[in-house]
Amino acid sequence: MIEFWLAAGLLLLVALSFLLIPVLRGRRAQQEEDRTALNVALYQERVAELQAEQDEGVLSSAQMDSGRAEAARELLADTEGAEPLRVSRLGKPLPIFAAVLVPVLGLGLYLHFGASDKVELTREFSRAPTSMEDMTQRLERAVAAQPDSPEGLYFLGRTYMTQDRPADAAKMFERTLALAGRQPELLGQLAQARYFASGKQWSPELQALTDEALKADPKEVTSLGLLGIAAFEGERYQQAIDYWQRLLELLPADDASRSALEGGIKRASEKLLASGGKVETAPAVADKGEVRLKVRVELGAELKARVKPDDSVFIFARASSGPPMPLAAKRLTVADLPVEVELSDADAMMPQLKLSNFPEVQLVARISRAGQPTKGEWVGRSKPLANTTKAQQQLTIDSPEQ
Repeated sequence: MIEFWLAAGLLLLVALSFLLIPVLRGRRAQQEEDRTALNVALYQERVAELQAEQDEGVLSSAQMDSGRAEAARELLADTEGAEPLRVSRLGKPLPIFAAVLVPVLGLGLYLHFGASDKVELTREFSRAPTSMEDMTQRLERAVAAQPDSPEGLYFLGRTYMTQDRPADAAKMFERTLALAGRQPELLGQLAQARYFASGKQWSPELQALTDEALKADPKEVTSLGLLGIAAFEGERYQQAIDYWQRLLELLPADDASRSALEGGIKRASEKLLASGGKVETAPAVADKGEVRLKVRVELGAELKARVKPDDSVFIFARASSGPPMPLAAKRLTVADLPVEVELSDADAMMPQLKLSNFPEVQLVARISRAGQPTKGEWVGRSKPLANTTKAQQQLTIDSPEQ
């Protein structure tokens, strides 16, 4: 920001010079005019003296003409080199008033319409965060600067959950729902945040949220996990096993949360058997197989002169009807374009958000000079397509980011 204010100050000085220099020049011209007027008055006074002497008979006509010519030569010598008289000039108060008004008005307009907070935020995001607290503060400032960004709100809510701040997370998810609609993933996240914020007290409201989420997407992982926890806490162990078993079948073999989930199923089974019950095996969910989308990304011809080789390029897929955040993403630079990439479940941003869980997706390629995946300068988008699409898709980055 220091560089910005220095540049703004320099431009302001240039602008003021156009107003103040004429005033200073006007003062010098006024002095020249005053001196010229004095010389003319002296000339007229000398001519009057010569005329009086001629009338008294002291000077002859020849002497009168000689004296008048001498006085004229002296007047010409005194006024030679002076600037010509101006017919009119701008008054002094107006340019001085304008010189004061320009910086005040410019500063006021910038503070009202400008985006100094976003400029500073962009500079911050170009540097790697030093800690989780630093990342949280950046996300909070990003949400304050862009309150209508569902992606920023969602990621801030997820960050609050990792910091054991479920009440704050619930507020973020509520705002995300209001902007992005009642997507299954968002309903599950909101239900989970409210559940932990209420001290793990299950309620009809939470049941309604999870029911709505699973009705729209039977494989919504957050709702499945949450219902399993609520069932276990309510000693409904068979229901907990069923929910967790369904969730386990959705996770990849190398997912880090599988061990904890298997441990929960084991504890629920033990408690069910200890209470005299019998563990029933839930029907398996059919495996749809891993999704792989191929896409070629190139830069529009009109943008080649407007971008830099090190500008970030984010290529990602997101659900056409689902959470606004990317399901799978890759980060490159403009220098890598054109490029062919493949997006799959292995590129998932979050374990519970995978391409295979959403039947229809949209491919997006975005250029961001600040390195922000959620906001950039230019973008290219595909039409909605099935996640089972095998043909390579073509994306051209040629539209300004709205």
